[in-house]
Amino acid sequence: MGLRIKNFLYKAVQYIVSHRYTIYLAIPFLLMDIVTRAFGYQIEYFPVFYPAPNIFTLIWIFLFLGIVTSLKGIGSKIAYWILFTIFFVLFLTNTIYYTLTSFYFSFNLVLMAGEGHAYIWDTIIHANPIIYLSAVIILIIAVTVSRKTPVKHTFRPKRLCFILLIFVVLHLLAPLCLGFANSQLKWSSFKNPRNIYNSYSDSNKSMRVSGLYEYSLRNFYITFLKPKDTISAEDKEFLDKIYTGEDKKQKDRYTGIFKDKNVIFLQLEGIDDWLLTEETMPNLYGLMKNSINFKDHYSIYTGGGSTFNSEFAVNTGFTTPVSYTENVYTLNTNTFDDTMAKLFKKEGYTVNAFHMNSSGFYSRGINYKVWGYDNYFGLKDLGGYESLEYELDRELILNKTFYTNMFQQDGRFVDYIITYTPHTPFTTTKEVGKLVAELKYGENNVPDLSEEDSARLMAGETDYMVELLIQALKDNALYDNTVIVAYADHYLYTIKDKSILDKNKNTLGNLINHTPFFIWSSDIPSEDVNEVTMQMNILPTVLNLFGIDYNSNYYLGTNALAEDYQGIAFFNDYSWYDGDVYVSNNEILNDGNISDRKMQQTSQLVNDIIRKNDLTLKYDYFKTMKQ
Repeated sequence: MGLRIKNFLYKAVQYIVSHRYTIYLAIPFLLMDIVTRAFGYQIEYFPVFYPAPNIFTLIWIFLFLGIVTSLKGIGSKIAYWILFTIFFVLFLTNTIYYTLTSFYFSFNLVLMAGEGHAYIWDTIIHANPIIYLSAVIILIIAVTVSRKTPVKHTFRPKRLCFILLIFVVLHLLAPLCLGFANSQLKWSSFKNPRNIYNSYSDSNKSMRVSGLYEYSLRNFYITFLKPKDTISAEDKEFLDKIYTGEDKKQKDRYTGIFKDKNVIFLQLEGIDDWLLTEETMPNLYGLMKNSINFKDHYSIYTGGGSTFNSEFAVNTGFTTPVSYTENVYTLNTNTFDDTMAKLFKKEGYTVNAFHMNSSGFYSRGINYKVWGYDNYFGLKDLGGYESLEYELDRELILNKTFYTNMFQQDGRFVDYIITYTPHTPFTTTKEVGKLVAELKYGENNVPDLSEEDSARLMAGETDYMVELLIQALKDNALYDNTVIVAYADHYLYTIKDKSILDKNKNTLGNLINHTPFFIWSSDIPSEDVNEVTMQMNILPTVLNLFGIDYNSNYYLGTNALAEDYQGIAFFNDYSWYDGDVYVSNNEILNDGNISDRKMQQTSQLVNDIIRKNDLTLKYDYFKTMKQ
């Protein structure tokens, strides 16, 4: 027996020695996968040493090298470098994108039109230097092993077919290492690796359970090649019951108090709760202190177009799909008949949107048309800006075209204004941060401020825009007849030094998504609302305030000012917060108390809300209602 083991080991060593150059070819691919996954060391539940992704990676490398070594002459070299180049680009893309967003890259980001160019280059330059050090090492290894690998003189088709067969078998078996899916407890299934693999809804966890190659190729297939699913009878029955159910909304003391007034939606880029202070933003703070202030408000953030996620939620009442991979800015072929714009237009309002970026950014020009807007105005589209001055929030008011269309319209209007200035990078040495600093300190007297102080300075630019906005309302006799709905698109996740967030806000899990939301009008007393709210509550709440009829079943959220309102915030990992307890994976993570029965009921409610959201969007349910 011992002799047999010795012979086996001897033969194995001999085989490895004789095929060492082929094995060397695998090293760059292994390193790209390991480094990519290592960047997500903070991702919960699936550590770097989790075995499943290594299995997938080895299977794919087996295929890559099988193809390379089966080809003849220069063809094998070309094949190797084609494969290496593709995944080297994906390695860099994923690691760099992760340093910006804390999310891995997904191919559905490619479906949006032109967004991200304003800061992608800066991100590339200022990405973690470990990325580039790793890239150089990997490239050097790839060049070295490729040069030393001997060229095959014959094409071996039988060998290639055999390798393909082995790959298919191994790839079919590989998901078994992830265990089995669990759909019975959907609110905790997000941590089940097989559920994650099947849905591919979370880029971070998907990468960590399957590795760079399986993740990239499967994500490409799901995004571009996978046939559209048809809704099951069970899912259709679930939606039918919701949308044909009784509309249970009721009138309350707030119903119609703003009827026939104008309204300005003020979507505040990156204005986190710790930035909205009397010292940093006195004008916006003054509005908030004299408003209906929703003090426990949360913006749902799922990565990739988080700003547009908020726009989508406020305009349609829905949010980014959770159980499958899709970005909301690609849903412009869906039917939305009960959007904010369409309902206000039925009441005779003119509805326009204003932002500094172009209509191609997040495909806004298309999406806002689908939602029913009369116009989407982009400063960048108008031209006339020789530098980055169009990124200054003040230009939203100072630009003559914008000013005319905002404040000098005939009849009642809705202005949807999207700010921009508090955007990465937070520095006074370049880009828009430098412009803001020069305006405040003088061109030759700009201090090199810390990232935190730079963020506060840039938030001050937004506040100056608010000052100009209020003055414009007064100058055009609109001040007493205009309501301002102000909310942040997301917390300031783009700040690089995360210790700033730890210092200034509650960063426990998804509670970090706490952001400002308030509704101001000159003729209402200030009031604090302590119930939990989300972006999806904004639309039905506003519609009720303006006395505009709507079907409450057609949105995820409900009127947050209703007498029977019970608030809840939910997040993309099925965790939730009801104002008392923050529950994740069926565990209470804060100091709150709740019965097991109530926890299960609320978890099921969150599951149903997410199911309603995702099925409605995935199958364009509102279109089927019209057929």
